[in-house]
Formats: sequence, structure tokens, C-alpha cells
Amino acid sequence: MSKKGLVLGLIAVIVAAGAGYTVARKQLAGATGAEMASAQSLLTASRTGASGKGDANALITASTGKIMVVKAGESIQAAVAQAKPGDTVQVMPGTYNETVYIDKDNITLMGVIQEGQWPVLDGMGKLNDAVLYSGNGIRVENLKIVKFKGNAIMGQAGNNFVIRHNWIEDTGVYGIFPQFGQNGLIQYNVLSGIEDAAIYVGMSDNIQVDHNEVHGNVAGIEIENSRHAVVENNMVYDNAGGILTFVTPWLPIKTTFDVIIRNNFVVGNNHKNFGAVGSIVSGVPSGTGIIVMAAKDVVIENNVIRDNKNAGIIVADHKSFANITIDPDSDPYPDRVSVLANLFSNNGYEPISDVKALMAASLTSHGPDIVAVGGGKGSCMIDRAAHSTLGISSWATTCAKTTSADIVTLLLDKPAVSRSTATTTKGQVLYNGICAGCHTYSARMIGPPTQIIQALYAGNPQGIADYIAKPTKKRDDFPPMPSQGHLDPEMRRLVAEYMLSVKQ
Repeated sequence: MSKKGLVLGLIAVIVAAGAGYTVARKQLAGATGAEMASAQSLLTASRTGASGKGDANALITASTGKIMVVKAGESIQAAVAQAKPGDTVQVMPGTYNETVYIDKDNITLMGVIQEGQWPVLDGMGKLNDAVLYSGNGIRVENLKIVKFKGNAIMGQAGNNFVIRHNWIEDTGVYGIFPQFGQNGLIQYNVLSGIEDAAIYVGMSDNIQVDHNEVHGNVAGIEIENSRHAVVENNMVYDNAGGILTFVTPWLPIKTTFDVIIRNNFVVGNNHKNFGAVGSIVSGVPSGTGIIVMAAKDVVIENNVIRDNKNAGIIVADHKSFANITIDPDSDPYPDRVSVLANLFSNNGYEPISDVKALMAASLTSHGPDIVAVGGGKGSCMIDRAAHSTLGISSWATTCAKTTSADIVTLLLDKPAVSRSTATTTKGQVLYNGICAGCHTYSARMIGPPTQIIQALYAGNPQGIADYIAKPTKKRDDFPPMPSQGHLDPEMRRLVAEYMLSVKQ
């Protein structure tokens, strides 16, 4: 398989109205009775049972402080600046052209939807980010966010977050982007028009992503260099790639493992790839439902995976993936992938040339429901003989565990503690939580590699500190950098010094 990317998909849309929030639901013509039954089950699924590892609802707690109301024509940021831990900033319907920074703990930013009218954060195609948070216990809910150049909602090392019931369109690189966080819930959001990943979980642990609708993006949902994540009950369709779980080389956290992908609709992910040229996601071939790259202990169960023209599932190592620079400290192989009971239909009907070559070598004319390329060990697939497969002859035909139903969620029983600087510097925490979302050490991501920045600013940390406060676009082959001017001068200097010292 050549250096082309991988993709993933989903089929319907969910939106349930009630108590000040909305989720969209659509039906696709031609859905089978089994698929519609699965859809109904998905929409009404409840989290029952006991996993011993927490409950998603435990993160959604009532606010204990004041309610600060922001009306159209007023500033959301001004209210956030006055808010104290435990307070709720309540945003009324209207249009707000601003970026909101939340750098304190336990703040709720909640929109109010009245008679179908939303509070709208509109970047006008000029502003970089809508909401940036670095505090712990942040909740962002009921906002419509449109026309930003960078991100809709980005977390920078904040733990115990809840991001739900937001409507996000055309917000640049990422839609919802928690980076270097722990214990977070992302649910009932609708996202479209994102040029990288609509929901991008980066270098985070203990994450729940459920009941979201993602469509019309390059990647729908991406779990990258993250651990202990459940992705379930989502509608993922009409993206270039549906659900991705990756190890991206040259990031500070080197692993992705313990990921459950279940009860999702991954349908018709055949959108044209409009990612930034040269980025990893730009290599994702249109028409791929689920992609596992170098991740370990991944369970894929009870998903509807159909009408993805390239392949239903692709499992690949780093050497087989697009735009990858090998990191000697990252294990490049996907191990112990368990493909349990899923509903496959009409995948691989228009595969890319490399998949066609594999089909020819295997003397098959059927496009693949699942294809594996490169190395890896310990994987298995139930009912393998009933599906069109390529490259998995070494996989076991039985799996040690036949269902993940006993695991309700991988969220923590208790809130995660704040990131400690006892054994690391504050600059390192800032680098991992902010910079590493767009810059790997020596490979191209959204921004240029850290190695290049080190060469340009050798011995000049203040130059980096000044630039990140007021960045200007310098290179046509990269998108503009969002300002980090919300960081105070000392913090900008600390992260700049660490960036110049980091080795990989």
C-alpha cells in the first residue's frame, strides 16, 4: 500500500431536542431493517451496568456558584474574567464575534437556546479560535460556533472537561480538540466542514466520545496518542475518513492503547479530502470507514460499517501510512486489534489503486470490509469467513473476549488531579498541552516541525515568545498559527525555552 491515508465513516445523524439543547437526526434511504433497528437502539441506548471505572454522568454536575448572564451586544470574555470557580457564564441568543479564554477552574460556559435561536460565536473568517480553556472542570455547552480559522473548542492541558450539545461548522483545522487532558466527556455535538478532524482527542487519557454527529469533514473522530477511550453511539458519515485511532510519531506521548469503538454508524465516508497539503490527514484516502494505525488493544464492535468506497476498516503500521516519518521511540505496529461482531455492507466498491493491487494478489474481486497492511501481532476477527478481508490470514478467528459490554466507560471514578510540575517543568506542561497539538518534533503536522523552529530561533527564546503572542503568516504551505496571547509573558517565555531544549 502506498503513502496514501486512511479514512473512516458513519451513516446517520442524531439530534434529540430537550432542555435547551438539540441533536440532529436523519435517515438514509435504503437502510435495512437491521440497520434501522440498530439505529433505534443507538439513539435510545442507556449507560447501564457496572464497569468499576466511573460513569459519564458523574462529570456533569450542577454549578455551585453564581450565574452570570451575557446578552447580545455584551462580551462573553468580560464575564469569564469576572467569574470565580463554580460560576456559570450563561450566554443568551445573539451573535458574538470574539475569542473566549478560560484559564481558571470549574467554570461553566453555557448557551441558552430560545425558540430555535442560538448564541452564535462567529469568527467571521478572521478570528483563529472560539473557545480556549486551560482550567480544570470546564464545561462548554449549547453554543453554535462558525467561521473560525483555527479551532472551535480547544483544551490546553485541562482535566475533567465536558463538551456537549454544541453545533460547530467551518472552524478551520479542528472542531473539538482536547489536548493533553484527562477524564473528559464529548457528547451530543454536531460538527461539519472541518479541514482536519471534527473531534480530535490528542495525547489524552480516560475519554468518552458518544452520541455525536460528524459529517462533511476530512476526519470525523480521531483518537491520537491517547489511552483509555470509548467512542460509541456516534453518527459518522460523509467524511473522507470516519473514525481514526492513531499513534502519530514524534509527539511527547508515544502510545495509543485501550480504545473501544462500538455501536457507531460509520457509513458513506466518501467525501473529498480537503486537508492541508502535506499533512498526515491529507493522505487519508476518501472512502475509508475506520482506521487503526499503530494503536494497540483496540476493540471494534457492533458498528454499522457500510458504503465506504475504499474499505470498511484499515489496520496499518507506520511504514504503510501516508506522510509518516518513523520515530525510533514509537512502536510502529498495531497489536491486539479485536474486530468483534459488526454489520458490514457494500464497502470497497471503488478502492484506491494499492487496495486493488492487494485484491489482485489475493485473487479476489470483492472490495474489502477489512484490510491489514504491514506488521502487528495478536489480532483477531470473529466471523472472518463471512466477510471480504485482505491481509489478515495470520489473525485468529476467535477472540479471547467476545464483547466489551461489561465496560460502561473508561472515565475515572474520581476527578483527575491537576497536571503536576513536581517532576516536569511548567514549560514542558505548556508545550505538551499547547504546542504539541500542531507541532511534532521532526515530522510535519499542522505546523512545521519543532526541529525547524529550533533552527530558526536558536538562542532566541524571546523571539518565539513574542511570535506566539502575535503570530503572522510566514509560509503559504502551512495554515496561520492561532495566537497564544492569552498566555502571560512569563508563560510564553517558559514554553519557548522548553521548545528550544526539547529533543523529540
